[in-house]
Amino acid sequence: MTEMNAMLEPGMLVRNPARPDWGTGQVQSNIAGKITVNFPEAGKMVIDGTRVTLEPVLDR
Repeated sequence: MTEMNAMLEPGMLVRNPARPDWGTGQVQSNIAGKITVNFPEAGKMVIDGTRVTLEPVLDR
């Protein structure tokens, strides 16, 4: 898991840079490199933190 993903906690807002069409999602959990995020346009997705680095959204 990347350093950025390791810092993600439930409630934080994130984007998947590979899938901007999913919109801004909210982290539900981050356990052992598996990050569950609820995206408005894609629903609940489980992201492999070793393959995808999510971008925190700080400008809301």
